[in-house]
Order: sequence, then C-alpha cells, then structure tokens
Amino acid sequence: MKLLLSLLVVSTLPKWAVPQVLPTSAPLTALAELVNGGPWIFSGERVRLKCSVPGNVSAEWRYQWFRGREQLQESEYFVLWKARPQQSGKYYCQGLRTTWISTQHTLHSLPIEIEVDGGWAILQAPPLPMLVGETMTLMCRVRGNPRLTEVILYKDGVELQRQSGPVLCVTNLTLQDHGSYWCRASWDGRRQTNSVISVAAPVSIIEVLTEPMLEIVPNDPLIHKDRMLLVCHVQLNAREPVSHIHYYFYQDGLSLGPASSQDRVAVLRDSGRYWCKASIPTLGLKRLSEPVPYGRVTGIHQGPVVSLQPRAPSHPDPMKGPPQTTTSIQPSEPPTFSDVSGDSPNTLAPGVGSDDGTVVWKDF
Repeated sequence: MKLLLSLLVVSTLPKWAVPQVLPTSAPLTALAELVNGGPWIFSGERVRLKCSVPGNVSAEWRYQWFRGREQLQESEYFVLWKARPQQSGKYYCQGLRTTWISTQHTLHSLPIEIEVDGGWAILQAPPLPMLVGETMTLMCRVRGNPRLTEVILYKDGVELQRQSGPVLCVTNLTLQDHGSYWCRASWDGRRQTNSVISVAAPVSIIEVLTEPMLEIVPNDPLIHKDRMLLVCHVQLNAREPVSHIHYYFYQDGLSLGPASSQDRVAVLRDSGRYWCKASIPTLGLKRLSEPVPYGRVTGIHQGPVVSLQPRAPSHPDPMKGPPQTTTSIQPSEPPTFSDVSGDSPNTLAPGVGSDDGTVVWKDF
C-alpha cells in the first residue's frame, strides 16, 4: 500500500516541472539601403537611407542608426538634410523589438559609406568592383549643373577621353583599367571659361574567374595512406548565378580523369608536376593553375611569353605634368591541356622528354 501511494504521488507531479530545451534560430541581420541620393554627394545636397529586417515583415521592429561608433536617431529612415563634409562616414543600422521576455537585437547591417564633397566637381564611379569584359559608366558632375562644353577623363595622370557630355564609358574592361580616375569639366559663363577638376575616384577591376591555385595535401586523415589530396582553389565573381564549375586535374600534362564538379580529388602519391584547371563552359571561361611540384622532379617547364597590350593612352594633361609611361606586362602563360570531355580546342603533347630531362611541350 505504501509503494502504491508513492507511485501515485510521483505520477501527479505537474508537467511544468520537466525541463524543456527550446530550439534557437540563427540571429537576424538588418539591411541598410540607399533610397535617394548617391554615396558621393555635394555639400548642401540630401541623401536618404532606409533600414529593414528581411524576412520579418510582420514583426514590430524599431531601428537604430549609427555612424561609426556614434549612435544616431532611432527611426526607419535616416536623412541627411543639406549635408556637410563633416557628416561623411560609414552609416549602418540595427533592428530592435521588445517582447514580454526581453529586447531582441539584430546583427548590424553592412555599412553604407557616404562621402560629402565640398568642391565643385565629382566623378561618380561604380561603388562595387567591376568585372573584366564589362562596360564601366562614369559621370562627371559639376555643382549647379552648368552646361558643359568639354569633359576630360583621366586615369593615373593619363588622358583617356575628351568629349562635351558628362557621361563617360570605358568598354571591354581589363585588369589594366584598375586605378584612380578623375575628370576635368569646362563651361562658359560670365564672359569667361570656367574649369574644375574632381577628386580622384578609385576603380577596382576583378576577373570573373580567378586563376586557380592547386594545393597538395600529402597526409589527409580521411583518405588512404598511399594517396594524397589535390585541392583546386578558385573564386567565381559573377553578377548572375551560373552553372557548376568544372574541375580538371593533371600530372605531368596527363589528365587524371574526366571533368568533375568537385574541387578536390584523391590520387596515388607520386612524384611529378601537378596542375588544376577550372572551366565554366556556359561562359566560355577556363583558367589553368601554376604547376606545383611534388617529390623529386627534374626539369622546369617555362610556358610561352605572351605580351598583353594595355589600353592606348591619349594626350597627357598639361596641368598634371608629363604622362606616366605604361609598359606591357609579359606573364608566363602555362600550357594548355586537352580535356577528356573535349572542352579544349587545342591538343598539346604532354611530357615529351629532352636529353637534359626538361619537359618539352609541343604543338600538333
């Protein structure tokens, strides 16, 4: 009877006495957007920013704004009225909402950099890095928007273009177009010609598909001890989603297998030179890594030298002194291998040995 009573007592304990673990969700991140104006404005102009929390439209959020470490107002929109140069800086926001338990904070948004210029001319350049092959549009703005008679675009002290309109375009970008750009604008007024020069604006150019880098991992604990791991590191920079990257691996010019969507492969541990290639057939892009030796290797392959012609400069600015000389870059281009899938149009004979042990690459 005593045993039965004790069991009944235990069974009637309230359910809230049993501890429960509530699932936790990933922290949310606020989003700061530029609604009106631009990232580079004249003093006296206006710029308007908006803060939101993506994916939580129904929640009652408040928004706190910051400039650097300085805490600003609490509102959904933040406006710089008649901006001053002292108000230049990086602006970001954070979402807050109060529940019956506590106040929830989101992660800070990515910053938006606002530059307030007190001068007479601004060269508006793309804030994001441009990709090789794209067309870059620049605008030479002048305070008060006078009717311009001449606009000259410079890059690193060398004149590139001369025209009458404020919009300038640089087509078919290459890595050599990376640098500092500025403009000089002229207009007629009050029986005289006025001319102003903007502050230099940096422009970054990156490749859509970077040059791969092959890493050899000789002792990977997840593979057999007589094998090693080849890893092909590459970065894809594209405006729109693209299909998978195709990876190829080579030893001494011989293909180690067909194309794969995996950036790594386990191979028998063997001395030689190894390469990897990344290819995106839909974009017509393919890049080959530099050779990486492993073990005892004799002979060094030197690829053909190709001269890359830079964009032809125009006349220098007499106000800026003599123009800078531009020299052509002559990198060492690695050999082109034939793919098992027929991706490469050229076929090269791999591993043809010479008397001194040097590997010779020969065209058919």
